Amino acid sequence: MRFLVVESETSSERESRRQSAGKSAGESFAATLRQLDPVCQAVLLEPADPDADLFSTADIGTFDAVFLSGSPLHVYELSPEVERQLDFVRSVFASGTPSFGSCAGLQLAAAAAGGRVGPIEGPREAGLARRITAERNASGHPLLAGRGPVWDAAAIHGDEVLELPPGSRPLASNARVRIQAAEIRYGRGVFWGVQYHPELSPGEVGAALRRSSDELVRDGIGSAEDVETQAELFDRLEASPDELSAWWRLGVDAEYAKEGQRRRELRNFLDNLPFLRSLTA
Repeated sequence: MRFLVVESETSSERESRRQSAGKSAGESFAATLRQLDPVCQAVLLEPADPDADLFSTADIGTFDAVFLSGSPLHVYELSPEVERQLDFVRSVFASGTPSFGSCAGLQLAAAAAGGRVGPIEGPREAGLARRITAERNASGHPLLAGRGPVWDAAAIHGDEVLELPPGSRPLASNARVRIQAAEIRYGRGVFWGVQYHPELSPGEVGAALRRSSDELVRDGIGSAEDVETQAELFDRLEASPDELSAWWRLGVDAEYAKEGQRRRELRNFLDNLPFLRSLTA
């Protein structure tokens, strides 16, 4: 399989994340894909950069799938970086190549297809999105295959999809965010995405909390010491996935703590690529 992994971060954001987590968001996504499919080829692209060598619609069509990474960018602030990425995502749809995205990736896909993105009302989801549930008519959707009635997932974001574009299907939500998972069909393309992060390890979540400490304190979620305590719990879970005391203190179960279950949506997308390709043939 040949995958195109799209960096949704700017160059400075990529470097900041490398310093705290060891990888940019796109590099993390690519590493996870290589773990799920050791023989895949993952090609990275940075469409936010002004000098990026962007692929044509025909070039994109040579890939088996496109993956849109997370990012601290605000899709509703139409900066040149955001505009370049929205244009590129429209090219992905036009190519008919199946695509998947998390967090800002979902927001970019929704905005590119005509949806609306904005800030969350109230404090951001930080560390975990709690008690996610499938929409009433979406429990049988293949993206959510194997998920129980309620689950938690890695999440850290202050923005959300406020309105899906026409041709979309909401798949999951929770009390904080109305669109936690969705399918978007636009042009020739089909996109499956989640607001949370199935690609991230617990250690990467801990690093994200530390990077966002000032914002979390400002939002009143906790003190800097609280943020560090929570980040250390994610580090413990990274080092010892079976440590029940870390499960207990984080308030998680196997749906998050076990790597295979944490990555379920990504696995489901990969397993359904032949089906998705048939929809756009």
